[in-house]
Amino acid sequence: MMANVTRYDPFNIDSVFDDLFKGFLVRPMRYEGMPKVPEIKMDVSENDQAYVVKAEIPGVKKDDIQVSIDGNVVSLSAEARQETQQKEGEKVIHAERYYGRVARSFSLGSEIDEAQAQAKYTDGVLELTLPKKAAAAAKKLTIQ
Repeated sequence: MMANVTRYDPFNIDSVFDDLFKGFLVRPMRYEGMPKVPEIKMDVSENDQAYVVKAEIPGVKKDDIQVSIDGNVVSLSAEARQETQQKEGEKVIHAERYYGRVARSFSLGSEIDEAQAQAKYTDGVLELTLPKKAAAAAKKLTIQ
């Protein structure tokens, strides 16, 4: 019996790229009953005093949503948890768990007055009222 022996060539470009891209185009598999990761879909409107953001975040509890404001940048994040279990008598026939996190950040045209900002979550829709900071009046310097 004869074994096939090959010499390793570190400069063989073909094998380097084969190893690098192995599995690169493979997509994660999903099956029909697998829960879908919630997406944050938003509408942003503006008036003279404030921005109003309506973000759809279905299937998430109010306590699992975080909103942060830094100047004119608003960040939303939510953690979704879903557990299902089908029992037949005392035996568990089918059980699934899903934990996922979604986040979205965006910039607005004016800085936000964080102290006056308000958030309300009803029926899967987060509504943010983000008042604009009053623009600082231009200061005139007296030349001496």
